[in-house]
Amino acid sequence: MLARAADRTACRSLIRQGSKSFYLASLLLPARMREPAYALYAFCRLADDAVDEQAGGCGLAAVARLRDRLERVYDGRPENVAVDRAFTEVIERYAIPHVLPEALIEGFAWDAQGRSYETFSDVLAYGVRVAGSVGAMMALLMGARSPEAVSRACDLGVAMQLTNIARDVGEDARAGRLYLPQAWLREAGIDPATWLAAPGFQPEIGEIVARLLAAAEGLYLRAGPGIAGLPAACRPGIYAARYLYAEIGREVARRGHDSVSSRAVVARGRQQVLLWRALASSAAPTNAPNCAPLAEAGYLVEAVAGAPLRRRSVGAQNPWWHLGANIGAGLEILGRLEEREREGQAAAAASSGSVEAAGQG
Repeated sequence: MLARAADRTACRSLIRQGSKSFYLASLLLPARMREPAYALYAFCRLADDAVDEQAGGCGLAAVARLRDRLERVYDGRPENVAVDRAFTEVIERYAIPHVLPEALIEGFAWDAQGRSYETFSDVLAYGVRVAGSVGAMMALLMGARSPEAVSRACDLGVAMQLTNIARDVGEDARAGRLYLPQAWLREAGIDPATWLAAPGFQPEIGEIVARLLAAAEGLYLRAGPGIAGLPAACRPGIYAARYLYAEIGREVARRGHDSVSSRAVVARGRQQVLLWRALASSAAPTNAPNCAPLAEAGYLVEAVAGAPLRRRSVGAQNPWWHLGANIGAGLEILGRLEEREREGQAAAAASSGSVEAAGQG
């Protein structure tokens, strides 16, 4: 069953409303890549929400339901849902091996089980499942199937997940979740269960968050050769995602690594700068060394290497001079951000004027 235009539109709307950072970065992808990317992220997003909104046994039941839906997708008989139909088209067209989305669902199962993470390797294993798998699937959408390319895509996905964990320490803890390595907490003199029962910021937590962000930064660096090896027209969008997420970590650092008391947000003006940087980086070589895949991600890399190609992943790669189209898209995005900024300033000024007038009255 082929996805209809309405299915693709539904996926795009879901991402635009629910995954704003990815949607912003996706506008720098070539037009032919956006719809498959939206379908992929829409399936991942709905899967995450389906488990997140449940608890305990209900969460595990939601995971079982997801696995059934995934089996139907791979059998070519998706449920009568726009996202499932669109995702079926994507996995067929780009020969995405079953193990990649199954790894994602396994990560969601760990959430539903309330799993704790003793070591940093345990945290990496979780990141590989919920984010590295998505990075690997995105690489396949771009025609990058080599072990090196998939390894670097996993690095980037895991780096983003570590950034998310570092940003959301307080928010997760208040929901009863703890993704920081428990061994690190005990090394810092913090009992994980006691802290989780009454989460609060303290210098030792800040040091652990800093340590996690340093690991993420190393993975962003490792991802560099993979991005540089993508088709030229695909690079700006992936660089944008890399820079936007890495900046979240830097914002956490600016707040003294306190992600318990508040949640870091990157200002629009800074987003503009990073989009320009993404465009500039797309034509520049990278000097970062190639590395072996993360041990925790090795099985995903092997699964792609052993998967048969049913169809060509993408058409001919655009030469470097087609970056002009991406620059045009980048200018359009920057224009939108500036327009929103002006609207926000005008609204604030109008509100201020109303308050002053009321005071004078």
